[in-house]
Amino acid sequence: MNQNLSSSIQFGTDGWRGVIGFDFNMANLVQVVVASSQELNFQYFNKVKTNKILIGFDRRFMAEYFAKSIIPYINACGLKPILSSECVTTPSCSLYVKEKNLLGSLIITASHNPHNWLGLKIKNFRGSSVNESFTKAVEERIQLQNKLEPGSLDYEEINIKKFYLDKISSKFDIGFILKKLKEMRIKVFFDSMHGSAANSIDYLFNDNSSNIIRGIRENNDPYFGGNPPEPLIQYLDLLKDTLKCEAKEGWKTLGIVFDGDGDRIAVIDEMGRYCSTQALLPYFINFLGKKNNNLYPVLKTVSGSDIIANIAKKQNREVFELPVGFKYIAERMINENIFIGGEESGGVGFGNFLPERDGLFAAMVLLNGIAEQSQYLCESLDEIQNEFGPSFYDRVDICFQDNNKKNVLKDFILKNIPNKIGDHFIIKVSNIDGIKLRLENNYWILFRFSGTEPLLRLYCEAPSKHLLEKSLKWSKEFINNCN
Repeated sequence: MNQNLSSSIQFGTDGWRGVIGFDFNMANLVQVVVASSQELNFQYFNKVKTNKILIGFDRRFMAEYFAKSIIPYINACGLKPILSSECVTTPSCSLYVKEKNLLGSLIITASHNPHNWLGLKIKNFRGSSVNESFTKAVEERIQLQNKLEPGSLDYEEINIKKFYLDKISSKFDIGFILKKLKEMRIKVFFDSMHGSAANSIDYLFNDNSSNIIRGIRENNDPYFGGNPPEPLIQYLDLLKDTLKCEAKEGWKTLGIVFDGDGDRIAVIDEMGRYCSTQALLPYFINFLGKKNNNLYPVLKTVSGSDIIANIAKKQNREVFELPVGFKYIAERMINENIFIGGEESGGVGFGNFLPERDGLFAAMVLLNGIAEQSQYLCESLDEIQNEFGPSFYDRVDICFQDNNKKNVLKDFILKNIPNKIGDHFIIKVSNIDGIKLRLENNYWILFRFSGTEPLLRLYCEAPSKHLLEKSLKWSKEFINNCN
C-alpha cells in the first residue's frame, strides 16, 4: 500500500470523511477500520473485558454495503463484530455501547456532509467520540501500513434502533406530553431530512399521535432531496411550507429537524423563527436549571452564544469554553459531573444521559419542557431574550479551493487584527479554536477553519441585527484584503 493512500486519511472534528470513490474508498476504509479496532482494543480491553465492537451505518449511498464489508477485518483483529440490523442514528450506537459495556463502535456516516461524502465515526466504550490523542494514535497505526488479511464473515446482528428508542421512551411520560400538546393546540412536525432518525417518532408515540405529531422527509433518499442533510434554514423549505399550511383553526405549529445521522437538532418555533442551538441551549439550561438542585457546570464551544453563559452564571454555574467539536465536551462529561454541554452547530448533550450529542433526546426534552411549563417555545425564547439579551447571531461560510490557503489566511488575520471595529474596541483576542475577537458582552466575531471541509467560517453574535450585519460585512471585507 503506497504512501499517498495513507496520507489522504486525516481525522477532522468528529471522525474521518471523504468523497465516495476518491478519499473514501474500500482500501482507505480498511486501513482506518483496522487501525481503529486495534486501538480500541489496546486502550479499552482491560477496562471492559470484552472484545465486541458495534458497527452502525446511516442511510447514505452504499453505507450498509461498507458496514458489512468491514466485518472480516474486525474479525481479523481478533474482535467480535456486532452489526446493527438497520440504519441507525449515531447516538443509538453510542447509547448501546455505553449500556452494554462494549469496546466501542464504528459508524459508517458522513453526518451532515453532502450526499457524495461518506466517513467513519469512532465511539469509545463510554459512548462518546474518541479524543484527539486517540485519532492521532490511529493515524500513526495507518502510517505503519501493516497488512492484514480478511478474517471470517461471522457477526452478531442486533436491533440497535429498538433498544435506543425503548430507552428514550422510558425517560419521558409520552402520554402526558401528548395530552398537553393537544390542550395547547400544538402540532409538531419532525423533519429527519431523509436521514437515519426517520420513523423514530412513530415508534416513540405508538402511532397514536397522527393528528399531533408527524414526520416529514422520512423516505430513503441518498441524494437527501438535493441538499446536504444539515439542519440549516436554507434547506428547510418543505418544513416551513408544512408548518405554515397546518397553522390554522387555532392550531400552532412547531418544527423539529435532525441532521443525517441524528445527532444534531434545530427548530422552527410557533412564530416561524429558525432556532439553532444558540437559542435551544439557553432554553434547556433555563428550563432544566429550575428543576435540578445541582450546580454542575455548563460546557460551550467558542462559537456558542453568550446567552448560554449569562443564564448559567445566574444559576451560579461555572461555564467553560472549549474548541469546536463535541469530542471536547464529551471528554469533560466523562471525567466530571457536567450539567449540559452544547455547540453552535446543533449538538447538545445532557450529563445525566449520555456523554454525546443526541438530537432525538434533545427533542424529547424540548417537548417535555413545553408540556411541563404549559408555555409555547416562542414565549419562552422571548422571555430569555428579554432577560439575557438582546442577541443576534449568524454564520457565513467562505469556500477556498486550495487547502494551502488556510495557513495564508490564518497568518494574515493574526498579523492584521485592528484595535477596533467600527465604534467598538477589541477587548480580548482568544485562540482556543480559531481567532475570536471579543468586543463586549453578547458581541464577538470568530474566524475559524472547518476541520472536515475546505471552509473558513465567520461567526458573529451582536446585540442588534444591524450591528450583526455590519460586523459580518466587515469580516468578509477584511478576509478579501488577503487576496
